[in-house]
Amino acid sequence: MVTIKDIAKKAQVSYATVSRALNNRPEVNEATREMVQQVARELGYRPNSVARSLVTKQTKSIGLVVPDITNPFFAELAQSVEEVASAAGYNVFLCNTNWDEDKELSYLNLLESRQTDGIILAQTDDHGNNIKKFLERNLPLVLTHSLFDKVDCNQVVVDDIRGGFLAANHLLWLGHHRIAYVGGNETTKATVDRLEGYKRALAEQDIAFDENLISYGSFKWQSGRERTKQLLRQNSHNPPTAVFAGNDIIALGVMQAAEEMGLKVPEQLAVVGFDDVEFASYPKIQLTTVSQPRNNMGEMAVKMLISQIKGNGVARENKKMTVQPSLVIRRSCGAVQI
Repeated sequence: MVTIKDIAKKAQVSYATVSRALNNRPEVNEATREMVQQVARELGYRPNSVARSLVTKQTKSIGLVVPDITNPFFAELAQSVEEVASAAGYNVFLCNTNWDEDKELSYLNLLESRQTDGIILAQTDDHGNNIKKFLERNLPLVLTHSLFDKVDCNQVVVDDIRGGFLAANHLLWLGHHRIAYVGGNETTKATVDRLEGYKRALAEQDIAFDENLISYGSFKWQSGRERTKQLLRQNSHNPPTAVFAGNDIIALGVMQAAEEMGLKVPEQLAVVGFDDVEFASYPKIQLTTVSQPRNNMGEMAVKMLISQIKGNGVARENKKMTVQPSLVIRRSCGAVQI
């Protein structure tokens, strides 16, 4: 392996000069810097990242912890984070918790032990218990799911209440009064907030909230399918004419359930999702959905985290950035009722 000593010998300068030149220190004149760096390139020199981290106290790496990498929303968020972090000179370690709180804490501990400079977390633990423990260690952290009232740390989140309102309000505008809500994990803040938005839309139209039209499960396709079938059977005497799904994956399950039960989408059952992942726009799906600006969220989270990392050792901040969702209208809701 090529070392600084090898470069110094060929360039006929001191070790200190090589070190300063490779780190672009101002004490070295431009001609010497260029000469040393050229020698380093010719010899195939690669910096020792471990040794450098001992000096700078930074590893130029960050962790990204998500609950479900098979969900296209988190895959696209991860891609955005990686692109922005890479451009800023950081490597990204990706961890998938599979909605397991213990696994989430294990990954947080692992990333800290590997001396990552900071972590972006789409948390599974919506009670904030893991995060509260972790914040005591003073490692830079940014959340991408809202825990506004439970922890004091940086957060970049979407307005889920607004998103739920947009979805339900659109279905009401189309003339639907029996609107089911098929959510994810019942205690997840995203599920709770999207339901709250749904309730507000109903209240504005003086439509009574019906608990019999609400079902929770997981954020998986299979859950959407099973919960929808259960809702349709339980309400067979007065079935829903529309479903607001807690995310686009659940919405796929809703549409599958409708097909298996002989219902046409959107003629007999309108469907709205949440996220606007890539498959939502496919010709055979054409899902009306609430769009989260995940690329912007990923970019903002990385920039916020790097700002913390460079903040003279002050790891804990309390900035909360809320991005607004938008409704994307496609075929799964059918034509407007006049």
